[in-house]
Amino acid sequence: MKIKAKAKEQVKKVEAAKPALKAPVAKLFTKPAAKTAAKPAAKPVAQKAAPKTQRVPFSVRAEVGSKVFIAGSFNNWDPTDKEMTDKNGDGNFTATLTLGPGAHQYKFVIDGTWCADPECADWIQNAHGTLNSVKHVG
Repeated sequence: MKIKAKAKEQVKKVEAAKPALKAPVAKLFTKPAAKTAAKPAAKPVAQKAAPKTQRVPFSVRAEVGSKVFIAGSFNNWDPTDKEMTDKNGDGNFTATLTLGPGAHQYKFVIDGTWCADPECADWIQNAHGTLNSVKHVG
């Protein structure tokens, strides 16, 4: 019988060491009841979707066999980043870029010479005193 008594004493000591909870466990994980009259359920707020990118085509005419690139605010004005292609061999160079909404300034680089887009009616003067073409997306 001494064994049983010792076991009970040990259990009691362990239970006494536990801190007493001020509230039942179920109340710890639930929100307190509102003290005012119940409000109607709020409608979910529609979140704005992230700006969508669009595929934007560019084209320029140049001599057959030319090296043609497009550079602009979308590629940090890198003159060799995006080469345009003349798929039909007729001097019509094209490229399609994926751009976010906004105004994008650009120029064509034809055989090393920077050129504004002659078909674009929206131009802006740059820091070099020349013109950049502007493409509006979205």
